Amino acid sequence: MLLRKALNKIFITSLTVLILLVVYLIPVEKNEDLPTNLEIEYMTGLGNSYVYLLNKENQLVQTKVLLDESDIVKQVEKIIDSLKDRESNSFHTLRGMMNPTLTVKNVELKDKVVTVDLSNDFLDTSDNLMLKQIEALTYSILSLENISGLQIKIEGVELSKVLPSLSNLPKVLTKDIGINKVYSFMEPKDIAKVNLYYVAKLGSSNYYVPVTKYVNDTKDKIKIIIDELASNYIYEPNLMSFLNKNVKLLGYEEINDQMILNFNDAIFNDENQILEEVIYTISYSVFDNYKDTNEIIFKVDNQEISKNMRYCLE
Repeated sequence: MLLRKALNKIFITSLTVLILLVVYLIPVEKNEDLPTNLEIEYMTGLGNSYVYLLNKENQLVQTKVLLDESDIVKQVEKIIDSLKDRESNSFHTLRGMMNPTLTVKNVELKDKVVTVDLSNDFLDTSDNLMLKQIEALTYSILSLENISGLQIKIEGVELSKVLPSLSNLPKVLTKDIGINKVYSFMEPKDIAKVNLYYVAKLGSSNYYVPVTKYVNDTKDKIKIIIDELASNYIYEPNLMSFLNKNVKLLGYEEINDQMILNFNDAIFNDENQILEEVIYTISYSVFDNYKDTNEIIFKVDNQEISKNMRYCLE
């Protein structure tokens, strides 16, 4: 018996050594190009998109939602579900606006336009919040890549026919409808409409709030964006802009789908760095106002310091 146990131990030990030797001698092809987090997200069908929820100041705030489906129909359904007003969709005092009993009857995609057919529960909101609900749905759906428009139907009927008071809205909704609108013009002429993004602090985190501002200004929109974000005056006390008032846009050019912005060094903070909030507020604002721009290159005195691509803002 003892001899058998000894032989078994010798056999197991020898087999283990042999296996280790074989593994060691087998050549393993090295792969230097390990996938990044973004590549992993793409490979697994996971990724972030944005939804717009209501804060206690009655503003729609941009926040992220994880999409675990690669199918566009499933993604739209997930976004709509995230916009429902229920406890599981609330955090940091943000909440959805849609009735929790809302159901999605159908989702179609044609020529980059999403058509959603919703149940009558979509209409179950106050008149003063209906437009904000439409803005939230539009901006959330259009955050998806390669989606350029949204059409809303209620039980198969176009929204404008269900709600005649909204007949002034276009059949296909885009971000041109605006969001969190502010009217700052003094005269009924030379009115520019520009989308700006500000920072709101909720808890220990920063969130971005889009504001569609109507102003008397004939400058190019990119100049209006920088001037407005660098202004000391912000119409709401809970919103912030981190852009120094001394920042100057020295020049800009559009090349294909790129926008190159050249600033003076006032865009840097005291540590000679450009703040993330500055990069993001400018980038979000530019992408909302320039539909054909997919990449922004930031320069200071003609030296590149940063760049951002549409749909890659994290």
